[in-house]
Amino acid sequence: MTQMEGKVALITGAASGIGRASALALAREGAAVCVSDINDAGLAETAQLVTDSGGRAMSYHCDVTDVSQISAMVEATVAAFGRLDAAVNNAGISGRFFQRLHEADDDMFDRVINVNMRGVWHCMKAELNQMLGQGSGSIVNIASVAGLIGAPKAADYTASKHAVVGLSKSAALDYAKSGIRVNAVCPAYTNTAMVQGAIQGNPIMASIMTRAIPLGRLGQPEEIAEAVLWLCSDAASFVTGHALVLDGGLLAM
Repeated sequence: MTQMEGKVALITGAASGIGRASALALAREGAAVCVSDINDAGLAETAQLVTDSGGRAMSYHCDVTDVSQISAMVEATVAAFGRLDAAVNNAGISGRFFQRLHEADDDMFDRVINVNMRGVWHCMKAELNQMLGQGSGSIVNIASVAGLIGAPKAADYTASKHAVVGLSKSAALDYAKSGIRVNAVCPAYTNTAMVQGAIQGNPIMASIMTRAIPLGRLGQPEEIAEAVLWLCSDAASFVTGHALVLDGGLLAM
């Protein structure tokens, strides 16, 4: 018996990176998955990778800044698979790095908060409404080490990820007696399109990132996905309200 046999999982931001890796890990362990994103081409590729590996998948175009789309996504998942056992709220954007706060653009701040914080907020509300009716469920929110410490020249992103950690801890307390666990994962620099975009054409930045991590390399999406899988599964049945750090030793310094 695999860890997620007979269960249903929903993953946002699943067109690439940690979202895609999480979908593949959950499907590998037996879950039927609904993968969502605004990147339709990447989303179709993720769904195809799941089915090619023998899993069950449906894809759903969803902009997490649109509450009606989020509600429809959860409803479509339940209509297709009958329930919702695990939700991975991964959709997020980086904003514009390398600017001090007084230089930052207000419109970009609003965009980062709307996707990274409000998106998680509204996804959780829809997911929790479904899980409360079932009497069980696990939610994993993708935060960042920037949700636990300050990140220079990234105030908007840092604020949004601190909010995700806070939402996770508060919701964990609210729903513990309802059979619903809520946790966050906090990766350091991971080899995703977001990080590659930040270092593209900038070898100095790539060197700074890898030197900052005691293990001397970027994390891989698959490594983060294994932690997501564990938190979604019954193997983590006594874990809630936790912000799990996956940082190659960064915060130990």
